[in-house]
Amino acid sequence: MGGTNQLLNGRRVLVTGAARGLGLAFATAIAEAGAEVALADILQDRLDESVAALRARGFSVHGYALDMADPAAIEACARQVAAAFGGRLDGLVNNAAVTNSGGRSSEQLDTATWDKVMQVNVRGTWLMTNACLPALRASGRGSIVNLASDTPLWGAPNLMAYVASKGAIIGMTRSLAREEGPHNITVNAVAPGLTKVEATEYVPEQRYQTYQDGRALQRLQVPDDVTGAVLFALSDLSRFVTGQVIAVNGGFVMH
Repeated sequence: MGGTNQLLNGRRVLVTGAARGLGLAFATAIAEAGAEVALADILQDRLDESVAALRARGFSVHGYALDMADPAAIEACARQVAAAFGGRLDGLVNNAAVTNSGGRSSEQLDTATWDKVMQVNVRGTWLMTNACLPALRASGRGSIVNLASDTPLWGAPNLMAYVASKGAIIGMTRSLAREEGPHNITVNAVAPGLTKVEATEYVPEQRYQTYQDGRALQRLQVPDDVTGAVLFALSDLSRFVTGQVIAVNGGFVMH
């Protein structure tokens, strides 16, 4: 069973932050494209539900506990996934992140919030990538897709810690692309615009309107708008594309 699109047939892919929202949309699209998918998340109940729902559709998926703030948990997750996939990992989608710095100016942010965002979004992505590199190298055609954001591309206000963390992801993507090029691993960043998901429910309606009014394609952005770029970055269609930032925001930012 599964989808008719076999763009990723035979691939083995890990998606972090995959229990809900964009992460679940990515995991679903990747499974529909023919891959075996590992979903990792800190939200255990939601993760179990999502894995069960995908298995009910006939997809080969697995669920793993993951706390991106805990280096030991990151190592354990990567080790379990590599073991389940026979030591070979074809794709890693670094999607897990926290967005708890919204609605406050730079001066209003506290250091605990800043540190939490950096710990999960930047350090966590770095550590998860490192933990998966041996299995990605073993693939011979590994692809890393880091979820950035268009917020550092236009300088979104009142979201300083998150914007800074996603700017760091863009820089990390470029450096890692050069480091892993000799291993035939591509490393790219997908930078979505504001997308209507559960994790963005806190965003004021005015910010949604700002995006919608400024887009070349003037409508609400939804998860399915972003999945194509992720599938492209994981597939053979992009084997000579690396170190790039793919902005997916309906033309709100063009770069």
